[in-house]
Amino acid sequence: MSIPRVTPSHFSRSLFPLRPLPSRLYASTTSQQSLNNKSGGMYTLAILVTMVGLSYAAVPLYRIFCAAVPGLNGTPGTIDASRIEPDRLIPATDFGRRIRITFASNTSDALQWTFRPELREIRVLPGETALTFYKAKNKSDEDIVGIATYNVMPQRAAKYFNKIQCFCFEEQKLRAGEEVDMPVFFYIDPDFIEDPYMKDVNTVTLSYTFFNARYAKNLVPQSSA
Repeated sequence: MSIPRVTPSHFSRSLFPLRPLPSRLYASTTSQQSLNNKSGGMYTLAILVTMVGLSYAAVPLYRIFCAAVPGLNGTPGTIDASRIEPDRLIPATDFGRRIRITFASNTSDALQWTFRPELREIRVLPGETALTFYKAKNKSDEDIVGIATYNVMPQRAAKYFNKIQCFCFEEQKLRAGEEVDMPVFFYIDPDFIEDPYMKDVNTVTLSYTFFNARYAKNLVPQSSA
């Protein structure tokens, strides 16, 4: 018995009609893509808004956090001069090399000040105190209160960079057109010498950034001047 051969011609087009894909599928895909694009845009906008908000709060938050944990993330400690042991301030003349200290400065876009170090660099021995100045000038025609944050690079050297006096985290009010010199009195702790991770550290950079304190007025005490 032979099996009849079936070919495509045996099938009727009326039984298996060819139909185009529903337009609703395309519309659904397009709508989903549009929704995804809008969602992505909203996420991007949210991130930008969050970043701007955090930038306004950066100074007080940075102040609170780093005051609690000196030496963390490149933040040097400010030492109470009355608590410094005298033998910590004896220059290590037998160390064999001086450490190059460089100074950097920045200002936020919202602050109409010029701000720069008086000296670009000095060289010190561990245990040797040093005094330098930063110069700030209010370029605007109104009084402005600024506040500075700072850090030290490389970060691993921050715990040895001790400031006895500085202007960081304190509001500085400059009247219109006023120019002032701001002191920084510091030393490198002698323990720097014994730390094997400091053997290749020949240069340490102290960097300050000034912000307009108005943006942190709810979190930072206002100047009484």
